[in-house]
Formats: sequence, C-alpha cells, structure tokens
Amino acid sequence: MKTIQIYNILEKNYGEQGWWPTISSNRHFEIIVGAILTQNTSWKNVETAIKNLDKFNFLRKESIKQLDEELLGQLIKSSGYFKQKARKLKNFVEFLDSGKEITRENLLNIWGVGKETADSILLYAYDKPVFVIDAYTMRIMKRLGFKFRDYDELQELFIKELPMDAKLFNEFHALFVKLGKETCKSKPLCGNCCLKEKCKYFKETF
Repeated sequence: MKTIQIYNILEKNYGEQGWWPTISSNRHFEIIVGAILTQNTSWKNVETAIKNLDKFNFLRKESIKQLDEELLGQLIKSSGYFKQKARKLKNFVEFLDSGKEITRENLLNIWGVGKETADSILLYAYDKPVFVIDAYTMRIMKRLGFKFRDYDELQELFIKELPMDAKLFNEFHALFVKLGKETCKSKPLCGNCCLKEKCKYFKETF
C-alpha cells in the first residue's frame, strides 16, 4: 500500500483538519511555543499553558525574552518539565534574535529542539514541506505493516512517495493525530478504524 492511499482514506473519513490550532493573533510565534511545550505531554496540557500566556499577553517574542525564567516556568507549568521548557523557550528566542537562517540544521543546534520539534516548527510555522513524524505516526504505520528502523527512515518513506507539498504534509500529519487520538490508541479500537481492511495488525489480531 502506498502512503497516498492512506491519506485518501483518512481524508475521506475525517475531512480537513485545519491543524495547527491557535488562539492568538500571533499565530506564527504561538506555533513555535506550542511545538516546544508539547514535548512529552498531551496537547490538552499545552492548551492550558498557551491560554495562560495569552491571558497576560505573553505570546510574543519580546515578552518571552523579557520574562524572568522562573516566572515563565510557572506560567507554563501545566505542560510539564516547565523549568526545562522555560529555558528552551528562552533559547529559541535567542536564536530568532540571532538572525540565523531558519533551517532544520540550525534548529537542531538549539538546545532542547529535537527532530520532531524542529520539523513541526518548519512545517506549521514556516510552511516548509517537511513531514513530521510523531508517536501516533510511528504506531499507525507499524500496525499497518510498514518496516522502518527510526524517525529518519520513516520520514524518508513519506518524502519519497509524496509530492513536496507543505499543505499535504500538514493535513496528512494532522489526520494521523486524529486517528491516533481517537482510534489507533495504545489499546486500539480497531472496529471503528477506517484503515482496518488495510491493517496488518487488525488482520493478525482479529
């Protein structure tokens, strides 16, 4: 099965997702903040932190720059690992002020920015055609029967088979998130899955 077939089935079943969800007028910077805060936590916890920052008008680069790191940590406490994440946000703002080019290599050189975070920022904040691989994507693709060793190998599969289209990558990743959260969970609800007829896990289990 080709990856575009997976996309077509998911898109037909769920429709357009319109991801990344934002609440402020400063969408670009809010996505960057969200991509950092979502590390090792649920989006629900990130939303609480985002709303807290927005409430005090802190969803701006200059605000993050000027905020005391300890206070910033308290504002984003709901996202977990808040002391580390406050430092990561400060580091990212320093990077933005440096004037360096927004490339994957440069993003990965920032302390606290890994592959998934860098790719999320490139795709959603800067509309670059980079396919984001997260835990949902890995879980779903493994259950479907695809073979890959790591993040890079799975990402390469999508890049090889799909046109380099940021909007397509955006929607495809969002559809994986939708399926992973609602159906293809740790304990999957296979009976409700629109991909079950194509799924190796379903066929072997049921």
